[in-house]
Amino acid sequence: MTLTELLIPTFVQMLRGQSAWLDKAAAYAKTQGKDADTLMTLRLAPDMYPLAAQARFASYLSMEPVYRLRGEAIPESAKAIQREGWNSAQRPGTFAQAKACLADAIAFHETLPGNALDAGEYIDIALEMPNGVVFDMTGGQYARDWALAQFYFHTNTAYSILRHYGVELGKAEYVAHAVAYLRPGTAPKA
Repeated sequence: MTLTELLIPTFVQMLRGQSAWLDKAAAYAKTQGKDADTLMTLRLAPDMYPLAAQARFASYLSMEPVYRLRGEAIPESAKAIQREGWNSAQRPGTFAQAKACLADAIAFHETLPGNALDAGEYIDIALEMPNGVVFDMTGGQYARDWALAQFYFHTNTAYSILRHYGVELGKAEYVAHAVAYLRPGTAPKA
């Protein structure tokens, strides 16, 4: 499996999933007499980023590897998404903005050629953290040990926030993309 085959479908299916979870959350908020925008400030713990940040971080973290694995500078437009995530406690934005951020990331990935990341498996990646820590790894190590882990952390956090606040999400919504692999005649009877 190539890096493109691993990362791009993974990012797209989970971004689509997160978008669907937000739709379900908006419907739930409506039944509670609340506006969907109120969801954007929900968080699991006081020192964690709110739901608004999770959509932005998942979007950014799905795009960042594309640039790094192609040896390209991360464009300002992508960095702006990351900054919006960092500032989401003060400026959470709207439900519509969160949905648009996810949709834009999906559209970005859908424009990539089928081998977009494959040449990046053995390039050197120096991942510099804001606190001065630097991680040195190959592109393959970065994809496996950093990019996927960071992306899933924020995707899982969004899912957990919504579940914690009462949105009825289950494993079927988390892995909705797996329905494509369901053997005919084996689905549970309703």
